[in-house]
Amino acid sequence: MNTTIKSPKVYLIGAGPGNPELITVKAVKIIAQADVILCDRLVSPEILETYVNPNTEIIYVGKECSKNASTPQSHINTLMVEYALQNKAVVRLKGGDVSIFSNILDELQVLKQHRVPYEIIPGITAALGAAAFAGMPLTARGYSTSVRFLTYYKSEILSDDYWKELAVTNDTLVFYMSKGNLSALVEKLVQLEVSKDKKIAVIEQATTPYQKVYTSSFDDFKENFGNKNFASPSLVVIGKVVNLHEEFSWLNNAEQEGLYFKSVENGSLISNPQNFFEYAV
Repeated sequence: MNTTIKSPKVYLIGAGPGNPELITVKAVKIIAQADVILCDRLVSPEILETYVNPNTEIIYVGKECSKNASTPQSHINTLMVEYALQNKAVVRLKGGDVSIFSNILDELQVLKQHRVPYEIIPGITAALGAAAFAGMPLTARGYSTSVRFLTYYKSEILSDDYWKELAVTNDTLVFYMSKGNLSALVEKLVQLEVSKDKKIAVIEQATTPYQKVYTSSFDDFKENFGNKNFASPSLVVIGKVVNLHEEFSWLNNAEQEGLYFKSVENGSLISNPQNFFEYAV
């Protein structure tokens, strides 16, 4: 199918979980024709190096809340509208999928308010990429009835009744943006007598050359990982499916240390000078 983009228009695109080969064909075609790209932090630098036209303007609008160094959402909204009203094709490029734990609603509302045409292009979200590269089918028969995508970046985000339900459910739980509160999360579920046949997995920098997977029982988590500072981004998987990792993992933990994604400082992105794209099993 021939994909020809139109302007003025904003394309909200998911770039996938890290591995540059996990971006969709449609996304690549649109990126190659864009006039302006507003790029998040968790986007592979190889995607920009490989698919973006040299004449395209790239504006980094990264967010890294743990460092209090984020581009204000209001500024991103303004850039989208201003460039579109200049009769340009604008790509709003986000890591993972654009609709999972992103500010897409704010962006859709402002585009609608200013009558700017838009299109949503889905991507592989971090949970699916991380689970696949860790050998953990999220809804494996006999291990899980369904999967929930959650976040726990502040304590009041989940009610007491919901915590009780999470402790007893057979669903696989995937927590985004929760590594900073991981010890509290684990302690809460232990207090609510979470089942002993469930385990915890923390997947650092999933699908990238720096991917590492750490697993533990609830009883041993504090001793094993209570004081560990996991690299960003890290995804947390809780459930019986974590037990499948040891048997079906096909990618060894990375031997090299480092950060794959760019870091945010003073509202801008600092490039990582080292790019590694060889995936050793």
